[in-house]
Amino acid sequence: MSIPEIFMNLLPGMGASIQIFLCTLVCSLPLGLLIAFGRMSKNRILQSIMKVYISIMRGTPLMLQLMVVYFGPYFLFGIRITNAYRFYAVLIGFGLNYAAYFAEIYRGGIGSMDRGQYEAAQLLGYNKIQTFFKIVMPQVIKRILPSVTNEVITLVKDTSLAFSIAYLEMFTMAKALASSQKSMMPFVAAAIFYYIFNLLVAFIMESIEKKLAYYR
Repeated sequence: MSIPEIFMNLLPGMGASIQIFLCTLVCSLPLGLLIAFGRMSKNRILQSIMKVYISIMRGTPLMLQLMVVYFGPYFLFGIRITNAYRFYAVLIGFGLNYAAYFAEIYRGGIGSMDRGQYEAAQLLGYNKIQTFFKIVMPQVIKRILPSVTNEVITLVKDTSLAFSIAYLEMFTMAKALASSQKSMMPFVAAAIFYYIFNLLVAFIMESIEKKLAYYR
């Protein structure tokens, strides 16, 4: 089987990997900000809950978390698992995991802001919400973008972990095709896809970073 034919066979898997990637970003970026707020809250109980959550998400393998999300409803509550749930389990697992990483990135960015920014905004008559979203957040985004880029690139490669619950993404299909064809070429094709996908993501993130660097 030629490389073009292998790519055609892997096309549905490519689409599934891209879907995991995009849906995870859409879910985890705003959720991460909410978790960061909780982690920085003055409420000790909420702060402790978020701290434990982040610790668990970052301290255990994503593959294990996917298995817990997928098999948990059956083993804990006896709920029958359907094929349709497999995709939702992937999104829940990836979303919760990456939200924890993004939360710490947000927290670091927000914590690095000078206190004078808040005091100046208060003198100008801004309330706390206006201060955060109009003055603080735009500067935070500029500061955290390199760290976010690293996580986004890692996410591209981590989409392959969906194979752990037999979700038909790129790596799962490449593995099945390699087994049936008794060839390494499907893995080579998958590697080419991941590399090109990562190059594209890196280019987009670099372009955003340059666009935000308007004081240089």
